[in-house]
Amino acid sequence: MTTTWTLPGLQLRDITLPVPLDHADPAGAQIELFARVVTADGGEDRPYLVYLQGGPGSEAPRPLAADSPGWLARALRDHRVVMLDQRGTGRSTPVGPDSALPDGVGAATLRAASPAQQAEYLTHFRADAIVRDAELLREHLEVRTWTLLGQSFGGFTALRYLSASAGSVETALFTGGLPSVGPDMDAVYRSTWDGMIERSERYWARFPGDRDRFRALADAAAAGRLRLPDGQRVGVERLRRLGHLLGASQGAERLHHLLDLDPSAPALAHDLAAALPFGGRNPLYAVIHESCWADGAATRWAADRTMPTAVREDPTLLGGEHVHRDLFAEDPELGVWAEAADLLAEHRWPRLYDEEALRRCEVPGAAAVYFGDAYVPHEHSLATAALVPGLRTWVTSEYEHNGLRASGEDVLDHLLDLAAGRRAA
Repeated sequence: MTTTWTLPGLQLRDITLPVPLDHADPAGAQIELFARVVTADGGEDRPYLVYLQGGPGSEAPRPLAADSPGWLARALRDHRVVMLDQRGTGRSTPVGPDSALPDGVGAATLRAASPAQQAEYLTHFRADAIVRDAELLREHLEVRTWTLLGQSFGGFTALRYLSASAGSVETALFTGGLPSVGPDMDAVYRSTWDGMIERSERYWARFPGDRDRFRALADAAAAGRLRLPDGQRVGVERLRRLGHLLGASQGAERLHHLLDLDPSAPALAHDLAAALPFGGRNPLYAVIHESCWADGAATRWAADRTMPTAVREDPTLLGGEHVHRDLFAEDPELGVWAEAADLLAEHRWPRLYDEEALRRCEVPGAAAVYFGDAYVPHEHSLATAALVPGLRTWVTSEYEHNGLRASGEDVLDHLLDLAAGRRAA
């Protein structure tokens, strides 16, 4: 199904395709894949660039104008942009407790399914399946190759693309999204915890009065007194995840403004609810988040297992993009997934990346590696970049993990020039 519509200066084409839930069983249960092709006026013959969204579990951006999101105008000067809703998000058969399931799954909705059925269903929503979906979309559009732009988890997906279907890729661009390769995901989590300890101390040094304010909130959380406007309890580990704000531009200022509020005021409870990561809107973000690092391993609640003793003993040492098991007990919207999440934590995920294929890959590419990235440690990204012969890296401390969005056109322009050889590495 295809529909078209317009925004000022833009043509938009919405495409919905059936794709297999399990690509190993193409005649089995089918789900829907949605993509929006954005074209600037006069750009109907330009090549395609596929934007691979971060997450996992978030839909592609919804353009409001030619410069929304900020990098879009730069992309449209050279390309038609494909905004792909990765499976389970947006309009691509979204994962939700009451969303209708395709025939053949064994239950009408995930809420009605058993935890084992839920877990089995959710094993089909990783980067390997997203790449297979994208290949079906590419064939539908009748294009031989296209450019990839992967932000964060979208970069993980782009690396899987280079491992499995490099012949379909013209250029690969990564921004904050070069994952580690291999089964030792614990090393990544140890790096992220070390990085968050450093960021926490930098933050408290900048705003020393905030440490006592945060400690008071943590004491209230430990006593069961910290509540969101809907009555949800916020425990210490959930509160600690406010540290995820420190991984983005102006995140420290956002956290300071939050902690500056009167703790008894409604504003604090409402702003806290808005600032906490992981929730019911995008359940995949919590339920399968750790699986995106699992390159041939079981996750076994890696963030909880690798938490340093110093962090366990000091609630003011903040967490980042770390999913903790108790989250599913604290958040009623995520509670429906608790047993499935436990099953998925013990699931041995297959390999995502083929190291030999990456070493043979001749696709030109460029990667923005953000020095000190809170979510994707730069040292692991650089080790992966060294595997891919055509990939040129730009290591920068000018931007945080959200540099693509925060920089306007700058990050994408830099990557396009770097990949094309118009700029020195």
